[in-house]
Amino acid sequence: MQIRLMTAQDYEEVHALWMTIRGFAIRSVDDSREGVERFLERNPDTSVVALCDGKIVGAILCGHDGRRGCLYHVCVHPDYRRRGIGKAMVTFCMNALKKNRISKVSLIAFTANDIGNAFWKTIGWTKREDLNYYDFVLNTENIVNFNK
Repeated sequence: MQIRLMTAQDYEEVHALWMTIRGFAIRSVDDSREGVERFLERNPDTSVVALCDGKIVGAILCGHDGRRGCLYHVCVHPDYRRRGIGKAMVTFCMNALKKNRISKVSLIAFTANDIGNAFWKTIGWTKREDLNYYDFVLNTENIVNFNK
C-alpha cells in the first residue's frame, strides 16, 4: 500500500472509487472535475489517495480555512477495508494539517453510515452532542445524489 498526495490527475479514478461506495453522496458541482480541482488548488498539500496494486483504493479530500481542518469524502473501496488503509490516510491528513499549524479537525458523517460511524469511533474521534450543524444552499444547481 502507498499513501500519497491527491492530484488533479487522480480525479477520474477517485470519482470511480466514489461511485463504488454505497450511500455515498456526490454533489454535481462540488464533486465535478472542476470542483475537485478548485479544492485541490486551495489545499494542495492535505488531500490523499491510497494505492494498492497500482490502483486507487482510498481517498480523502482534506482542507482547512486557516483555523480548522475538515475531512470530506473519506472512503476505502469495499474490497480493501479492514487493512488499516483508512486509518493511514486519516493520519496522513492530520499530519499535513499539523504542518499547516491547524490544531483541530472535523468531519461530517451521515447518521445512516453505520460503517463510517463505527470507523470514526474505533480510531478515537469524538461525536459532538453539544452543537447543531446548519447548512444554507448558495447554489441550487449543486444537486446531491446518493449512490445506491
